[in-house]
Amino acid sequence: MSKIIGINAYHGDSSACLIIDGKLIAAVEEERFKRVKHWAGFPAESISYCLSEAGIKLGDIDYVSINSDPGANLLNKVVYSIFRAPNLSLIYDRLIKRGKKTSIEDEFKIAFPNEKFNADVQYIEHHMSHLASAHLVSPFNQSVVVSIDGFGDFSSGSWGVGRGNLIQVDKNIHFPHSLGIFYQAFTQYLGFPHFGDEYKVMGLAPYGKPKFLDQLRKVVKPIEDGSYTLSLKYFTHHKGVVDHGNIDGIPSVSNLFNQESVEQLLGFPPREAGEDMNAFHFDLAHSVQAVYEEILFHILNKLHNKYKIDYLTVAGGCGNNSVANGKIYRMTPFKKVYIAASSGDSGGAIGAAFSTVAKETSDKELKLFRMDHAYWGPSYSNEYIASLLDSKKYQLSDFSIREVADKKNLCREVAKMIADNNVIGWFQGRMEWGPRALGNRSILADPRKSDMKDIINLKIKKRESFRPFAPSILRESVSKWFEEDDDVPFMMQVFQIKKEKRKLIPTVTHIDGSGRLQTVTSESNPLYHMLISEFHNITGVPILLNTSFNENEPVVCKPEEALECFLRTSMDAVVLGSWIISRCK
Repeated sequence: MSKIIGINAYHGDSSACLIIDGKLIAAVEEERFKRVKHWAGFPAESISYCLSEAGIKLGDIDYVSINSDPGANLLNKVVYSIFRAPNLSLIYDRLIKRGKKTSIEDEFKIAFPNEKFNADVQYIEHHMSHLASAHLVSPFNQSVVVSIDGFGDFSSGSWGVGRGNLIQVDKNIHFPHSLGIFYQAFTQYLGFPHFGDEYKVMGLAPYGKPKFLDQLRKVVKPIEDGSYTLSLKYFTHHKGVVDHGNIDGIPSVSNLFNQESVEQLLGFPPREAGEDMNAFHFDLAHSVQAVYEEILFHILNKLHNKYKIDYLTVAGGCGNNSVANGKIYRMTPFKKVYIAASSGDSGGAIGAAFSTVAKETSDKELKLFRMDHAYWGPSYSNEYIASLLDSKKYQLSDFSIREVADKKNLCREVAKMIADNNVIGWFQGRMEWGPRALGNRSILADPRKSDMKDIINLKIKKRESFRPFAPSILRESVSKWFEEDDDVPFMMQVFQIKKEKRKLIPTVTHIDGSGRLQTVTSESNPLYHMLISEFHNITGVPILLNTSFNENEPVVCKPEEALECFLRTSMDAVVLGSWIISRCK
């Protein structure tokens, strides 16, 4: 077997991973090093970390796999450009920009000037990378596999069947039709203009009513073959006026909606960023989510009927729609589903790399790897943390600092602090891969306190009040607290909390009775499982409130960043490895 670097480069959520002999060794997003959300560009620091984690040099790498193929869907591009593109200068501009891009080989030479580059560069089509990031690392030998996002390599979606190490693509949704663009355009209309803001619409949706279903059904329509089509008069992306770029690594997208047409359809103007929200915005968010789900379940039901396979794997940016994901069992016949840990473009790095693994594997029935946890990033020793704290001793002179070396005692003490209404920063082990904090770079609190959401937002997060916090739950307790019972290790599904339990955990129960859960096992994260178990022993509740360890920035990567976040916020304590740093009260 071989050594493979997988990368997502040049657009949002740049990332890298390393696979050796078919096994994932390391994976990380570049934003965690650059400290810029969704950083776009060449992931040099991520690659450097992956190499250092394995103790190898760039010259040892056999393949570099990138989740984009400039030659993919070329005929479709040419035909669309000739017969449908209203602005031929758009095509010219794209060709010029592509010509100006530094080659992958040159990027490596610039980033690693003193190292050899011997790797064979593999270009893997965008959606094949997404599909591979789900099926090839799932627990299923056979699955219906689906990728849906905005656009990549002139497609917005692909689906088919994965069997062993082979993925057969039976359908592509080509430009300009895109379910991801539909959702993103109305995210912008609701006054959330930044790259990656779609999760805010998911959080807002339960506060509204489905008052705009009829209007939005005119915007995106299902087709009998299982696909869908957009009514393009409501959009601008097909006219060549959309700028997908970045400034200093910050990705941006210009308006995707045609304001005149959408305003006429809805009867209300777009919300300006920062403008107060009213019933119209709540109802539109609810309707956007509902229509998205209608199209998604239309696709999934058609696919199940076609293939008669009960296992589903999902990736692509729309795979981050955890609300819809949580309804798959209710709305389709699928019996088991696996959502990629990073469904968006960063996950394409893993998909591209494992696609190359699959090509190199002679036994096409043999799956080499199962990704059942997301802890693939940097870690820091207790000695490193002790040295950091010693260097900050004057800055920390008014704080209580103590080491609790025994893990059981550490978890017992921290669980007691959380039960006593303290908000705790929890920094442990290897950093999580993907968009969610999963118990190694988390802020933790008591889910039983009805005012805890306001406390955390006031003390630390300073974010919109409608956005929910997530429950981390012991895997063995899921069926007692949620209406569905399943593995959700990456926090990619929202389930209904049982009615009789909602009043016990109000801070992690959304307005519609749901919770975006993370299931925690002793195998995947023994320390976090131990902490939740100790909290369970104290309170009778096997759940902790879990939110990402950050303050309007990427999730912290290094202990220095965790300590800085703790010091500039009103967090009550931070636990760095075996060290507890508390504010003196």
